[in-house]
Amino acid sequence: MSNIVPHLWFDTQAVQASELYLSLFPGSRLISHTVIKDTPSGDCDFLDIELAGQEFMLISAGPYFTLNPSVSFLVACASKEEVDFFHTTLIEGGSELMPLQSYDFSERYAWVVDRFGVSWQLMYTFLPVAQKITPTLMFVGENCGKAEEAVNFYTTVFDGSSVDSVMHYGEDAFPDLPNSAQHIGFTLKGQQFAAMDSAYEHQFAFNEGISLFVYTDTQEEIDKYWNALSAVTEAEQCGWLKDKYGLSWQISPRIMNEMMMDENEERLNAVTQCMLQMKKLDMNELKRVYDQFTSAS
Repeated sequence: MSNIVPHLWFDTQAVQASELYLSLFPGSRLISHTVIKDTPSGDCDFLDIELAGQEFMLISAGPYFTLNPSVSFLVACASKEEVDFFHTTLIEGGSELMPLQSYDFSERYAWVVDRFGVSWQLMYTFLPVAQKITPTLMFVGENCGKAEEAVNFYTTVFDGSSVDSVMHYGEDAFPDLPNSAQHIGFTLKGQQFAAMDSAYEHQFAFNEGISLFVYTDTQEEIDKYWNALSAVTEAEQCGWLKDKYGLSWQISPRIMNEMMMDENEERLNAVTQCMLQMKKLDMNELKRVYDQFTSAS
């Protein structure tokens, strides 16, 4: 199971998006599908899926956040034909940020936004692929030039982390800044991520549309990550926080997933209502509510 999971927020299309992705990536599966009732967004579909070894969470929770390319997903393809296959399906009803063609860094590459607003980088590579899908962070606007600083920060927060490779822009990369990060490969809790700076004019930045969901096993872990990452007090709610770069995270005990899959609707609602009153999640209180309700039933 993944330790850090991309969480995608949709208006109403989480189920349809999950169906597309599950059909597209071999070796994929639906882990769970839960309807969470009586939230501030009404009843919400919550899905946990695995795509080619990478876990994703998807939620339909209203039109409050818009997905954008500040977080994209790099798909490593073993052939040019595989790039074309993904491109054909994902571009349908979507748009193209970088056209399908040959580039200096890959003989076959495209950056597309699918019909649901999720951004995918499709790249042919002749190198062995350890991880099929790599979440990629793009630092833009006031955060442009801070990708390397951010990656160094994240690798101090999480155990099992490392900066694996850094490639900088040269002097002729205008408008990108010389020596800013063209590509950084890094590992958090044993999972591969990537980051980059972009000085182009972008009409987007990190938001809650895509957050990184961090599984924890103890309250001490929750406290550690919360204290290290949270930098925007007003963004703290239901286990969500924003770091100093504006990136959204969710810090949650692993047992919460088990609770949210409970088939007893009243017990599920009791835990949900308890969670909605919290900023940082209190693992012991959530367990108390769950166990108390279990005993009463």
